[in-house]
Amino acid sequence: MTFIRAYLRASTEDQNASRAKKALEAFANNKGARIASWYIENASGTKADRTELARLIDDAQTGDILLIEQVDRLTRLTKSDWDKLKAAIQSAGLRVVSLDLPTSQAAMTVSASDDFTGRMLDAVNSMLMDMLAAVARKDYDDRRRRQAEGIEKAKAQGVYKGRPADEVLHQKIRELREKGFSIRKTADLAGCGVSTVQRALKS
Repeated sequence: MTFIRAYLRASTEDQNASRAKKALEAFANNKGARIASWYIENASGTKADRTELARLIDDAQTGDILLIEQVDRLTRLTKSDWDKLKAAIQSAGLRVVSLDLPTSQAAMTVSASDDFTGRMLDAVNSMLMDMLAAVARKDYDDRRRRQAEGIEKAKAQGVYKGRPADEVLHQKIRELREKGFSIRKTADLAGCGVSTVQRALKS
């Protein structure tokens, strides 16, 4: 039986990395499979050093599946950093399956003894993954550029005030804490990160 390792990532602690968990579970169930291990973290896709992703790769055995929702959950890295990550994934014997890359999903049903089909799929998916990784990085760079341009324009007009606090979220956090939930549980219930909970309690 194929061992599936699911990886969930959100860009910042203000986002909930578990949001896509149901989608991955539904996909695996539809394929008659079960996710054996979860690796969840809040970290930027532009960051090469990610604790949970590194742990997943270290834990992996040849033939395991690395299941993700989208390729950009795995990488928004520069080309050189992506090449290093891809090499580590391949060295661990992992096959990446992504919900937004249909050709990769064939890896769920390829027999371990079918070496030719497996190698063909690996070659095709490696090329497509490179393309999607490049698109993900370009999207990140474009958004950062537009954000910087917008801030500069707002500053020039004297209307830039920085990022406003989410008062509705902060009130919900305070109410959860008053009910006795821990900071970690409060973050999970509010759908935010621990740092957001801590900021709300200080405000």
